[in-house]
Amino acid sequence: MNTASLLVELFVEELPPKALRHLGEAFADVLFGQLVAQGLTEPASQHVAYASPRRLAVHVSQVRVQAEDQAVSHKLMPVAVGLTADGQATPALLKKLAALGADASAIATLERVHDGKAEVLHLHSMVRGATLAQGVQKALDDAIARLPIPKVMRYQLQDGWSSVHFVRPAHGLVVLHGADVVEGVSALGLMAGRATHGHRFEARVDPIDLRDADSYAEQLRSEGAVIPGFAARRAEVQRQLAAAAASVGGGVHAIDDAALLDEVTALVERPKVLVCQFEAQFLAVPQECLILTMKANQKYFPLLDAEGKLTHRFLIVSNISPEDASAVIQGNERVVRPRLADAQFFFDQDRKKTLLSRVPQLAKVVYHNQLGTQGERVERVRAIAKAIGTQLFDAMSANNDTLQTPEGEIARDWLLECVDNAAHLAKADLLTDMVGEFPELQGIMGAYYAVNDGLPDEVAHAIEDHYKPRFAGDSLPRETVGVVVALADKLETLVGMFGTGNPPTGDRDPFALRRHALGVIRMLVEKDLPLSLSELLAHTQPAFEANITDISAVLSDFIYERLAGSLREQGYSAQEVDAVLALRPSLLAQVAPRLAAVRAFAALPEAPALAAANKRVTNILKKAGEVRSQVRPELLREAAEKDLYSALQTIAPKADAQFGHGDYTASLQTLAALRAPVDAFFEHVMVNAEEAELRANRLGLLQTLHDAMNRVADLSRLAA
Repeated sequence: MNTASLLVELFVEELPPKALRHLGEAFADVLFGQLVAQGLTEPASQHVAYASPRRLAVHVSQVRVQAEDQAVSHKLMPVAVGLTADGQATPALLKKLAALGADASAIATLERVHDGKAEVLHLHSMVRGATLAQGVQKALDDAIARLPIPKVMRYQLQDGWSSVHFVRPAHGLVVLHGADVVEGVSALGLMAGRATHGHRFEARVDPIDLRDADSYAEQLRSEGAVIPGFAARRAEVQRQLAAAAASVGGGVHAIDDAALLDEVTALVERPKVLVCQFEAQFLAVPQECLILTMKANQKYFPLLDAEGKLTHRFLIVSNISPEDASAVIQGNERVVRPRLADAQFFFDQDRKKTLLSRVPQLAKVVYHNQLGTQGERVERVRAIAKAIGTQLFDAMSANNDTLQTPEGEIARDWLLECVDNAAHLAKADLLTDMVGEFPELQGIMGAYYAVNDGLPDEVAHAIEDHYKPRFAGDSLPRETVGVVVALADKLETLVGMFGTGNPPTGDRDPFALRRHALGVIRMLVEKDLPLSLSELLAHTQPAFEANITDISAVLSDFIYERLAGSLREQGYSAQEVDAVLALRPSLLAQVAPRLAAVRAFAALPEAPALAAANKRVTNILKKAGEVRSQVRPELLREAAEKDLYSALQTIAPKADAQFGHGDYTASLQTLAALRAPVDAFFEHVMVNAEEAELRANRLGLLQTLHDAMNRVADLSRLAA
């Protein structure tokens, strides 16, 4: 059957830039999928998505004029319902046949099929394959209906009466099969044609009369001054950004921001990158402020030097390419100047007041209707941070470790003083003009203002870092003070929201509690902190006094669930994760070495048998109820139980010592030597003996075995 390329394009008003990439991909994928489902494509058919500010399009290779006819079998009804005793059709059967486009003449061709209960009538027929126009119409309707539109518009058509709903008003529809327009296809009040439009100002021809489906991209480039493909346009922007930065020299490079690059790509049809600059005096303002205002408000690419410091130059991506670009450059420089001046004004004004002087005003800022003001929240975070700092210092001292800074060993009083100062001032910058204008700078500006107030670097860093990690892959707080305050801040949020009945539900998590939980996990694990999760939750609860319910158990489950999900994403199997987390290790820093030990144990030849035996022991003990790990040697009668007891006396202390030193892998490998005596025990010993004393002693032996084998992980979870 003859095939040709198919092109479908919707020409619209400017599409929302942050959604353009997804709109283009969804439009192309759904339309192509529908063509495949209707049998209008070949196995080798491929599709290419196009998306520019004013168009969504898809090019599909090897599309048929008509799909092949298909044999279809319709299950009708039981024979007893469809036919009378003398084989005549009942009214019900005739009605069903009519609904399928058949009549009484088809009765003779009906097949009787027994479905296990009764004979059922089946009608076999050939369904004519969809024509190209039918298939494209269905595919186009489906693609439009399933677009992930951020916000739908309702607009009136040219007839003055009808209205349609779409992401933006549509003004043109192109449907070409090869060089021919597919007649009869329509969408959003538009009939299919072959004319499209290029760049608003720089198109060489308007409208553009497309020769055929395959010339689409080339004609838009040469005649319309448009790069229609999102990926191709993005690559061109990247190339020009790199070239423009190189032209400045000195190792200067454009800031790396994938989201900004996507947004700018969605704003231009044919990019032209130009170099601009602002007065160097603005560099006295924190660079985060200048970078944010240039990126967020103007969609500019700031230029950084080789050390990552902001320079007074920036790049713009223009949608026009005049021979003399000076007017464009000057216009953008003129536009950015007031923005930078505002940032400078805010910075100068904010520094006239200390952070400490702003803290009382937090009592007037509502944090949550059930948890009071930001001022009350600050006091809770201070109390929690003090408890965590004390817990950390005591844990390190108990382990004969010391907390170090670049200047030397941390003293207890110095640590707690810095922690308290940082927690006290952490939210004060929320009341500054700069953070009021740019909420994204919370914490960052607090650090600058803390330095301006003469506070220690550790306090300034902690004020900035207590929000970290803010997203997946974000860095952790730099220093111990910041880690303590960040833990306190996140635990206050978790305990407060769970305690007031505001946990995340389904895909809704308005307070980012999942992110806070992962932040706590990352700090405990990656900083290798000797802090017990259960103790952390216990230290947090009293800060709320009687304002919340005790949710330690529920919140603990929530955090372990987040940890389990994170570990599976890192490549650990569900069995390995379940085995380790079943014991709820309170020190999360121990989870990774325990997982490594379980993985090494699972590779041993003894592992399957021991895991199965462990599962058997677990089930026996569960049915027995409360059993003590106590064995009376004089009650051991069978050789197999004596051998197991003897092996435990030798092996368990060695494994326990290795466990105590944190060598979990060696501990489990030592326990592997129990395989033979365990196998012999279950083969030759009756656990549930009739004599109560004997039965209790054997259960005690199994409890001792269970305790010894399951210190690192619940090995029964490894059983198949």
